[in-house]
Amino acid sequence: MKHITLIILLFASVAVFAQSDADVLFTVEDTPVYVGEFKYIYEKTNQDNANYSKDSVEEYLELYKKFKLKVQRAKDIELDTIKALQKELDGYRKQLANSYLIDKEVTERLIKEAYERKKLDVNISHIMVKLPNDASPQDTLAKFEKIRGFYNQLENGKKFEELLSLSEDVSSLKTKGNLGFVTALLPNGFYTLENAAYNTNVGGYSRPVRTKIGYHIIKSNGKRPARGEIEVAHILIRSTNPNMPELKQPRKSEKIINEIYAELEAGVSWDSLVMKSEDNTTRNSGGSVGKFGIGRFDPVFEEAAFSVTEDGGYSKPFKSKAGWHIIKRIKKYPLKSYDEERGKLQNKIKKDGRYQIAQDAMIKRIQKINNFKQYDKVVNQLRSSLNDEFTTYKWKANPNPSNKVIFTLGDESYIQSELEAFLEQSSRKRQRIGRSGDVASTFNTLYEEFVRSKTLEYEEKQLEKKFPEFKYLMNEYEEGILLFEATKTEIWDRASQDSVGLAQYYEKIRKSDKFQWKQRAEVSFYTLKADDKDKIKAIRKMAAKKSTSEVLKKYNSDTNKPLTVRRETFESGKNKVVDAMKWKEGSLSPVEINSNNNSLNFIKIEKILPSTGKSLSEARGYAVAEYQDYLEKKWLEELKSSYKVVVNQETLDKLIK
Repeated sequence: MKHITLIILLFASVAVFAQSDADVLFTVEDTPVYVGEFKYIYEKTNQDNANYSKDSVEEYLELYKKFKLKVQRAKDIELDTIKALQKELDGYRKQLANSYLIDKEVTERLIKEAYERKKLDVNISHIMVKLPNDASPQDTLAKFEKIRGFYNQLENGKKFEELLSLSEDVSSLKTKGNLGFVTALLPNGFYTLENAAYNTNVGGYSRPVRTKIGYHIIKSNGKRPARGEIEVAHILIRSTNPNMPELKQPRKSEKIINEIYAELEAGVSWDSLVMKSEDNTTRNSGGSVGKFGIGRFDPVFEEAAFSVTEDGGYSKPFKSKAGWHIIKRIKKYPLKSYDEERGKLQNKIKKDGRYQIAQDAMIKRIQKINNFKQYDKVVNQLRSSLNDEFTTYKWKANPNPSNKVIFTLGDESYIQSELEAFLEQSSRKRQRIGRSGDVASTFNTLYEEFVRSKTLEYEEKQLEKKFPEFKYLMNEYEEGILLFEATKTEIWDRASQDSVGLAQYYEKIRKSDKFQWKQRAEVSFYTLKADDKDKIKAIRKMAAKKSTSEVLKKYNSDTNKPLTVRRETFESGKNKVVDAMKWKEGSLSPVEINSNNNSLNFIKIEKILPSTGKSLSEARGYAVAEYQDYLEKKWLEELKSSYKVVVNQETLDKLIK
């Protein structure tokens, strides 16, 4: 009884403290802001610092309330009805929804699938029926019937090994159909075979699968933890004389490799012994054959490589098809964490045929879940009504639109006129596809594309329901657009265009330190070309007492101008050379030589300007920024007085940890 009471109390406690993302955290003029939305933006903004402490949550809540006040004003002044903004938002949603749907439904699933598969190596055998790429529909059907016949025999009790002699993969007959151990990802075009390999129980066989080379039935012989990748070097002594391979004369290769192994055991360095290797492609690089996984080299070589248990260790001599080897392990590369492997897997998957296969499967799944129904009679009638003009630019949709339903998906109906409009807009595709196919096949290809696009559009509309984070992201983007426009209207444009208001505000703030000039020096930079360096003393002497115009007049002519002078003004602390000079009119800096062109340079202080206030034109950038801050504060005060904000304290308390 005590235990029952404890359980009841526990569930009662959970009920009291449970919080839903659908709970209202606060309202702005009766417009609700939900917990899920706030958590999403709070965590996104604060990232690792999103600890839900009282101070952190309350501080961010104040910021978010201000944000929502501005958004409310933007909606009240109907900025959300501006066509340009709606078009921008629609474009963003289309782009985001398309990538989001594919990433969530296809890419992420394939990456996780590949990563889990890479943890295992699978030993498989197969029975194969070859199928050329250009096989006709009749030949394809005949090949499928043949592999299905094999499958039916297996289902009726025939042993897999009894059918191997009928396999059309001649290369694997010597190994009784055994392909050895394989691991994901298999090469492009073999995703279906990979599926069969990993999804078939050990000792069992798969249903027929099609790859780019034919049909297969897979038998699973065993599974083991994946070996991953390894980097090795080797010393090779060939079985035949490498200098006279055509003679194929016997050699004492085993004796030679054993002598090398004895030297290695005696302490002779690998680098010196590898120079005896007869593998010309690796000898000069320490014998390195690089990094590899299973299935790349002779199984004997591969087995020896993975049997070396530590980096720097080496194998005993062994024989492969190429000759006798000693292998040295350089480094073992086990499978990294999912986060580390993810990027590399994603790049491979998007280039692989499995990506399209998975997308097609997703389309079929969406259609199945949403009760896709095609009205074959309508589709067939439209197809049969088309003539050769359909594959030319001349074809146009029927001027009298038909409202006949061609298919339904969920609660949506798609009519013939929509399809015809799509076909008309696809003029270039119609012509391109029509060059290599007849009217019917051209229509079929474009019709499938239309159905596919409408299926994706339908699913995109469900994203907000299926993925709350998508809903929050779209809401964030929409409100961001509105906030930008509202702020531009109320703050930025006004601050830059309201010259009277800006001037009046500047009068109030101009005495602050940021709008005061410190003491300044007006200086002249003298530069003399290297070829005239013998004149520098005379120029400095004249510059100390005369004006720049007089100095330039004396030393420059219409045809020769070795001397240039530019004028600048610096506050104290803004230029190291000027700061180091004595701040007095007529002061000269030491001569410096420019390392790039050997020109001679010095500075003269022309005038000392006392501290004074900046004019509005001199301080305009800072003044406008200050005015913007002032306008925003006034705007927020007005918004707070105009709109009622109510925080649900109980919900807020539950949010705080």
